[in-house]
Amino acid sequence: MSDDREKRTALTSEREALERFLDAQREGLIRKIEGLDDETARKAPTASSLSLLGLVKHATAWERRWFQVIVCGRESHEEWPTVTERHDTTFMVGENDTVVHWVQKYREQIEESRTVAASMDLDSPCARTDLIKCNVRYVLFHMIEETARHAGHADIIRETLDGSRGM
Repeated sequence: MSDDREKRTALTSEREALERFLDAQREGLIRKIEGLDDETARKAPTASSLSLLGLVKHATAWERRWFQVIVCGRESHEEWPTVTERHDTTFMVGENDTVVHWVQKYREQIEESRTVAASMDLDSPCARTDLIKCNVRYVLFHMIEETARHAGHADIIRETLDGSRGM
């Protein structure tokens, strides 16, 4: 068994499992955009309107919203995204959106999310019960689910762009 696989399977607690699985999905998403120029990362080469850059931008926004706003109850200095029938505006990218910027912002947000989660018990209730009644455990599970979904999207998009495969 590879060292990486042994690290992922040698789990000592529920918290460690949740954190490692979430981190693996986060890193998988980042790996899919690494090495691409901004123009290529903005492309939506499949039947959907998703791009790799849009996925990372979206993941950054929702890390902040789940951990800082919902879990901690911090104020958000931005509006909640407009969700139309077809698209969440956090996926939209423009000419000024860059791979370097959004990967850096995503990594910063991941660190903040880790700090928030580590400071609380898994059974701790989230502060924003007006948005959702849940605990930290639920948020970690939800973020694993959502990040894995987007990492899968990213895998398909990257394969469409240049043929590379695998997380």
